[in-house]
Amino acid sequence: MGRPALHDTQTLLDVALTIAADRGPASVTIASVSAASGAPSGSLYHRFDDRAALLGQLWLRTTGAFQSGFLEALDSAPALEGCVAAASYVIERCRDHPAEARLLLRGPDDFAAADWPPATRRRAAADRRALGKALQARATELGEPTLDRVLLSTVDLPLAIVRRHLQASPRAKLPPDAGVLVTETARAVLGS
Repeated sequence: MGRPALHDTQTLLDVALTIAADRGPASVTIASVSAASGAPSGSLYHRFDDRAALLGQLWLRTTGAFQSGFLEALDSAPALEGCVAAASYVIERCRDHPAEARLLLRGPDDFAAADWPPATRRRAAADRRALGKALQARATELGEPTLDRVLLSTVDLPLAIVRRHLQASPRAKLPPDAGVLVTETARAVLGS
């Protein structure tokens, strides 16, 4: 039986998340994660072939956790109420996980997406397709000819509300009425 790992993958990704949220994804390197975690760089290379693989896994973990909760909220009620729940989830997730939220305000290109291993790129594409399919189903349910109003209500406006605060400071607090604002807005946009 082998020795238990001193530095597991999730802990190393947590360290990478903190670095990316505080200093930007360009600051996430094998060396910076090694220094911040106390893990030898060889331990990181054992888990991630290179910096792009590390960034890709960080992106997938962050977006995967967000998307899982978002889709659960979207599916929690039919049509309009599911969209309202999804919009509200964006605010709550950002409030509860501000470091992850700061990453979500960026795009995969900031995380070296062009250099990700093929399996990472395939999983990211599959996740995007699943999200698009779920949102398209809601748009159809609501009688919307395109995704525009559903995306505006469930993604764009909630992220716009949090963006200003999260970009101002890594430790910024969201306004207490942010959830109410997105709920009212989603109802107004999609209920009309």
